[in-house]
Amino acid sequence: MKKQYLLLIVVAGLLTFFSSCKNETVYKTLIITGQNNHNWKASSPVLKQILDETGLFSAEIMTTPDKGGDMKTFNPDFSKYKLVVIDYNGDSWSEKTNNAFVEYVKNGGGVVFYHAADNSFPSWKEYNEMTGLGGWGNRNQKDGPYVYYKNNILVTDTSVGNGGSHGKRREFLVRTRITDHPITRGLPVAWLHGTDELYSQLRGPAKNMQILATAFADSAAGGGTMRDEPMLMTITFGKGRIFHTTMGHADEGGGPSMHCVGFITTLQRGAEWAVTGDVTQKVPWDFPSAAGVVLRPDFKEMTLDEAFANIGNYEIPKSTKYLSCIQSHIRNLAGDETGILKIEKMMVKVLKNNETTVEAKKLLLRELSWMGSDYSVPAIKELVLNSELKDEAEFALSRLQK
Repeated sequence: MKKQYLLLIVVAGLLTFFSSCKNETVYKTLIITGQNNHNWKASSPVLKQILDETGLFSAEIMTTPDKGGDMKTFNPDFSKYKLVVIDYNGDSWSEKTNNAFVEYVKNGGGVVFYHAADNSFPSWKEYNEMTGLGGWGNRNQKDGPYVYYKNNILVTDTSVGNGGSHGKRREFLVRTRITDHPITRGLPVAWLHGTDELYSQLRGPAKNMQILATAFADSAAGGGTMRDEPMLMTITFGKGRIFHTTMGHADEGGGPSMHCVGFITTLQRGAEWAVTGDVTQKVPWDFPSAAGVVLRPDFKEMTLDEAFANIGNYEIPKSTKYLSCIQSHIRNLAGDETGILKIEKMMVKVLKNNETTVEAKKLLLRELSWMGSDYSVPAIKELVLNSELKDEAEFALSRLQK
């Protein structure tokens, strides 16, 4: 008995050890802000929320001195962080801070340049190599070429002209140009982005840069180039990986561009790639298509429990997003009989609720007709007696009782 007891202790100890060895890494992240021609007080908290929501990042916000302040007091210890997010467009940093940032990236630090960050520091050579392309700040042909797609051909344009423009804010279609990159793998070829500034005429060194996605800058919105302008880019600098998104113009609380699931997802995936060189996050079920913009008012992906809490109120004119969420979870559980049965039981519970709308019950009956089991049959049989649900219930039973 003593030997058996000792063996149990050893086994329990090993289980605890192996459990503690699970990869539960959270990447410490620094968001730099404090000056900008955009609303950084709105954007930086949203960037933090979006990144922290993944569980992969733990972000803190660091603000620089106000415009005209003593920038020598701004001395981040970049070595403490796996990722630095730049939400900044303002006064130059000190030479010491510039050098520290360059060394951080050269030695493998991950970076995300967000929206107007590519307007910053037009005279800082290394910074402009890191962004790949930038705008405004008196940038012109001396700073590098325009880079864009024209008639589906990648163009490097050395013509004379100022860098940086955008028309009126509007929704626009984003086109994925490199579909097998870890950031864009699994994304639609085209998807509609929430109302935003469509940056155009960016120019810069464009070294070691890949353009992952573009958007067509039409002339109808004003300032259009009538060509496909870079929206998402990756750059390598030394050992460092950089993700550059031109999207995400912030309103108070974020606004439609930052609430857009396309922006949220590409930011999260781009940040992970910048740190690790790979992306483990799945493309969310609510990622937009070319058919329409999809917004998340609270920036978070809907949970299964939230979907079931709301689907019972479904009516025909309303969105089917709750059902889409449930369907996504069912697909992800393919082959997991226990997980599928758990969802089936949740569906049956909604069917039995007298407060559930007829339209909602019809949706669930259609789902159960192909993924249900004997468990749901009794509840469905009861619905055959309901004249409004008779056809859907009988159809489900015919499929389940074959």
